[in-house]
Amino acid sequence: MPRRVGWAFVLPALAVYALFVLAPLASTVRYSLYRWDGVGPATWVGWDNYLAVFRDPDLHGAIGHALVLVVLFTGVPVPLGLLAAALVRRAAPSGPVRLVLLLPQAVPLVAAGIAWSLLLSSTGAVNRLLDAVGLGALTRAWLGESSTALAAVGLIGAWALLGLCTTLVLAGAERIDPALYEAARLDGAGPWREFRAVTLPGVRRELGVCLAVTAIAALASFDVVYATTRGGPGGATSVPGLEVFSLAFAQREVGRASALAVVLVVLVLAVVAPVLRRSR
Repeated sequence: MPRRVGWAFVLPALAVYALFVLAPLASTVRYSLYRWDGVGPATWVGWDNYLAVFRDPDLHGAIGHALVLVVLFTGVPVPLGLLAAALVRRAAPSGPVRLVLLLPQAVPLVAAGIAWSLLLSSTGAVNRLLDAVGLGALTRAWLGESSTALAAVGLIGAWALLGLCTTLVLAGAERIDPALYEAARLDGAGPWREFRAVTLPGVRRELGVCLAVTAIAALASFDVVYATTRGGPGGATSVPGLEVFSLAFAQREVGRASALAVVLVVLVLAVVAPVLRRSR
């Protein structure tokens, strides 16, 4: 009887998951084996779409840009979130601070991208601040130059994810037994040793979730890139999600776009699966 009750709760969730995740994924895999413009009859081409994806140097660049964004999306908000969570836990009530840190999560990335585009423009607040502190030689159109555009997009995404990482790590830190901290202090541990010996091992699973979420956000990034640079300048910020959109809706190559989407799913699994396994 308890087993039947358990399935009664699980089956609706499985049905929804199958309808909205597994079925579209299966359709994408099927479309990837055809040459199709989305309207007319489809032509079977087998693996040709995948071969075209692996032979296209522009798509190689897009995947490389996504991997750079993985470094920025994870390398900035995860360590800063860990540090902020440690400081908040020791120095301030977590409720109000957590609310403030989560505010970027409430802002749609398209709106955040537009706002940051204004801040990072040649006449934006960032360049004005640099001028005010005597660093006018560093001013530039941060999103308009190929040397800085990808890094600027990565920092926008890192800003959006910092609050989430901080909140996840803070939630994990609050579950650590206070007796462990008391024992560490009795043994003469300072703040750094206490953090390294108690807090860091205690939030390992939360850090794994942060790394997985930020890596997925980087590999699947579309909205922030579309709102800020649309892949420019000169393809310096093109990413797989933007290429899928362009292939499917601008070039009407649905089969090739589906093949790239499948490759992107495999890439996400290859990056995220070891992280989640390592964090257990």
